Amino acid sequence: MELIDGKKLAAEVLLALQDKIAQENVKPHLVIVLVGDNEASQIYVRNKLKAAEKVGIVAEVVCLPADVSQQVLGDKIVELNHDNAVHGIVVQQPLPEGLSIDEVVEKIAPEKDVDGFGISNIGKLVQNLGGGIIAATPKAVLNMLVSTGVALAGKHAVIIGRSKIVGRPLAALLLNHDCTVTVAHTKTRNLADLVRTADIVVAACGQPKLVKKDWLKKGAVVIDVGISRVGGRLCGDVDFENAAEVCSFISPVPRGVGPMTVAMLLENTFEAFNLQRRKG
Repeated sequence: MELIDGKKLAAEVLLALQDKIAQENVKPHLVIVLVGDNEASQIYVRNKLKAAEKVGIVAEVVCLPADVSQQVLGDKIVELNHDNAVHGIVVQQPLPEGLSIDEVVEKIAPEKDVDGFGISNIGKLVQNLGGGIIAATPKAVLNMLVSTGVALAGKHAVIIGRSKIVGRPLAALLLNHDCTVTVAHTKTRNLADLVRTADIVVAACGQPKLVKKDWLKKGAVVIDVGISRVGGRLCGDVDFENAAEVCSFISPVPRGVGPMTVAMLLENTFEAFNLQRRKG
């Protein structure tokens, strides 16, 4: 078994990005919209700010109260769209109850949608048109798979999870790389039997330690997107110690998909900057 060290891979991506930004002597500008005072969200935002500073991206946080209206939040997004000094916009999730993330995301101009969640960018991904911004977490998963050196073409990938953030866009991304893709979820019948047919397993369903070694084909590549706190410790959707006995490659939690997602977000910000620069 070999570990897919997301923290190490992310450091390599950030170093390459830092070099590109320095060589071009530019200052991409990322705005993170933070609504309310969710403690976990504040930690994630701090991580993004720290990484952005390291690579030379100007990142700032726009803080709004938890009781902000959908209209005011939408108006702030439109204001940022019209600010030519802003190249990337992220709305930190989850939003407080009563606010629609879908409505907010669709307000973000596609060329500034560095999370890649908007219909325009998802549509380009699904139709394999190119020219769009790829959702950060699926892009992180793809890069981690590529890092193993395992050829993706023809492999059967089972994704456990159908969210708009991970499962659905990742399915399109892997199809675009010639995988045969099955999207499953926690209500899929005979889920363990299905997972046993997979060459690649991506667990992204939010069920701690769901995937055990007897769910896996020997030599499978496993990417764990889930993150939960159980007994005061962080863990993923895969029972790591147990599953690692049969995998060829496996990503840990933490030090897995999380750091790579931040790196992909910043890479997307640089891509967004270049898209806007080319448009003039």
